Amino acid sequence: MLKKEQMVGTRLPKSVISDLEKIEQIEQLDRSTVLRKLLHKALKEWKLGHYAGEYGGGRVTLARAAEEAGVSVWEMMDYVRQNKIPAQYSLEDLEHDLKLIHKKIRKERVQK
Repeated sequence: MLKKEQMVGTRLPKSVISDLEKIEQIEQLDRSTVLRKLLHKALKEWKLGHYAGEYGGGRVTLARAAEEAGVSVWEMMDYVRQNKIPAQYSLEDLEHDLKLIHKKIRKERVQK
């Protein structure tokens, strides 16, 4: 059976330890909890940046980037927009989507 958590050790500069101690006092949390919270936030930010870059480079779709980053498509769209990452949506993609929409509208009209 795999453990959900594993112990990780690392050496940190005194300035980082000092910052951690300040956060511990302010948040009224133990060091392990503070480190987990900070690491979780940093990992989320890294994933967003990395997979948004993958999307911007045309290597993955927006939906795939969002899935890999662990966020919704809407969150990924906001991140991409805020960071001025060019949309990977070509004229051909638009034409294809418009054809699908037009086909769906005609089908709905026929059913009525």
